[in-house]
Amino acid sequence: MRGIQLPLSQTQKVRLQKTLEQLESLSSKVNSDASVIIADSIPVNHEDGVLKGHGTADLNGEVVATVCGVVERVNKLVYVRSLRSRYKPEVGDIVIGRVAEVAQKRWRLDINFNQDAVLMLSSMNMPDGVQRRRTALDELNMRCIFEENDVVCAEVRGFQHDGLHLQARSRKYGKLYRGQLLTVPPYLVKRQKQHFHHLEEFGIDLILGCNGFIWVGEHIEAKDDMVEDQVSQSDPQVLLHNSASLEEQERNYTILETRKYICRAANAVRVLSILGFNITLEIIKGIIDLSLSMNLDIHEMLGSEFCVLVAEKEAERRSSNKKKR
Repeated sequence: MRGIQLPLSQTQKVRLQKTLEQLESLSSKVNSDASVIIADSIPVNHEDGVLKGHGTADLNGEVVATVCGVVERVNKLVYVRSLRSRYKPEVGDIVIGRVAEVAQKRWRLDINFNQDAVLMLSSMNMPDGVQRRRTALDELNMRCIFEENDVVCAEVRGFQHDGLHLQARSRKYGKLYRGQLLTVPPYLVKRQKQHFHHLEEFGIDLILGCNGFIWVGEHIEAKDDMVEDQVSQSDPQVLLHNSASLEEQERNYTILETRKYICRAANAVRVLSILGFNITLEIIKGIIDLSLSMNLDIHEMLGSEFCVLVAEKEAERRSSNKKKR
């Protein structure tokens, strides 16, 4: 059963096996001919001078697959795109990373890639929000912006001579705090138009990183530039006192109800990762509502019975969606 690691009873095994078979029958058959497993033969026309790419090999005059995945063809190039692999960045991807090093004019971030990504000091908005050249003082104060082990949201800018570069030139990017960072296989997070979600009924934010890092945290309101300008012109002593006390309270306090919703959303993501289902906002909200309707404690969401129930509900949802079409 897809290698699912759950302590299941015999009844639960039968239910889960039946549900997975139903989901497989409901899945799209468009790319069924292109799906291959190891040692499958890939039909090609040798007269066209085929180029064998990644995931293929020549065996007794035939092109065979060396990994499980989907056959892709680009002009004469034939390769197999593996279903389960490490994250492969693309320009414009929304990613979440953890600061591994503060270097000269740059931060190095771990983004679940085979090398650390680079976030240049010049590729992000400064805390004061003013567009200006970066000075030596800005470079000295880099640890006041991000330091080691901080969680940062950014966007893939592209590959350059010294590696993968990120940018954070918008207010929706930057340091993340008051929440949980989850790690799931990257293939479970599909590229979508919107990766930033605000669950208004729960008061939490959800960021689905294309690199398999998912952030669930308290909703943070964007600051207003006009308010910041007015405060900056006020009495510096009052500013120092108020900012120190208010900032400390703001960073250290999250109400209990919001913390519970953060944990429920995080456990919903963990359940989807265990079952190997694609992670989307709709499914996560459905799992949270299901746990609330059953009056389950937060830790009970990771139990075997609830995981099987989520799989059955997902099969029902896909079946109803197919009938509507």
